Amino acid sequence: MMSEQFEKVGEGLLVRAPGKINLSLLVKGKRPDGFHNIESIMAKIDLYDEILIKQKTEDGGQRTEERTKNTEQRMQNIELICKGEYKVPEGEDNLVYKAAVEILKIKNQKSNSNEERNTGLKITLTKNMPAGSGLGSGSSDAAATLLGINKFFGMGLGKKELRSLAAKLGSDVAFFLDGPIAFCTGRGEKVKKLEKCEFRVFLIVPDVSVSTKRVYENYRHDESRYRRLREEINIYIEKKRLDLISGLCANILEESCFALHPELGVLKKRIESLGIRPVCLSGSGSSMFVFINDANRERAETYRNRIERELECTSFIVNNNSW
Repeated sequence: MMSEQFEKVGEGLLVRAPGKINLSLLVKGKRPDGFHNIESIMAKIDLYDEILIKQKTEDGGQRTEERTKNTEQRMQNIELICKGEYKVPEGEDNLVYKAAVEILKIKNQKSNSNEERNTGLKITLTKNMPAGSGLGSGSSDAAATLLGINKFFGMGLGKKELRSLAAKLGSDVAFFLDGPIAFCTGRGEKVKKLEKCEFRVFLIVPDVSVSTKRVYENYRHDESRYRRLREEINIYIEKKRLDLISGLCANILEESCFALHPELGVLKKRIESLGIRPVCLSGSGSSMFVFINDANRERAETYRNRIERELECTSFIVNNNSW
């Protein structure tokens, strides 16, 4: 059974932050502001980071030596703890922290008393997805923090207000406020919901952290390729045949990513040599995925063990997320 996004845990609120894959990713060209315009179909998957939101006590229940850490966070009345398999910064560089700061500004502006304004938060982020993997986990964590704090305090902020906050945090954050599948344009912040579709994918997560910034800087635009893929994809969108789009493996950033990380290109060929294909890159990398149907489902389970053993890659079999 698929998990719900929100779950009450004692006096706290647990918020699940799903990853995503890009069923397609085209780059339209570079913008005057230095960013790139994209056209991407993003779909949430049922692989989650977890964010636990609690109201902070006066000392947060911390030991003395722990209270000396992260002075800036204490000044903002936010305590952020990060745990889980993958390490991320616990300070103000973390998108969860930034998201909490932004939405608490709104709360404080609307509060009627100093007591309400000074309400602190203890946020625990459990990372089950690595950063730099093309799964959008950082953006999803930020969106989940906005949604969670809004719900935790009963702030009643609508989608328009939340999207305004999301725009300050990153291009993909807006997608994770809604979904579960959407056509994203602009820098990724313009989100058009698409009809939900069910799928299952074999997800491979190499131990390689890819810099999205570097991949875009290394990208060389091919206008004819962009136009050809765009025409095909738009036809399939109109026909509501997202299953056919996935078969294209239309990620125009793949060449740039593999030029920076040749080991990922080698890994893709080795995976395809096992007989599961086509192998698609998610986002700017490094994660890759293969769609599973009834014919190759059993083989995927077998290959998952083989890939983890022989290629030393973490892998999952995941489904589309329903929210």
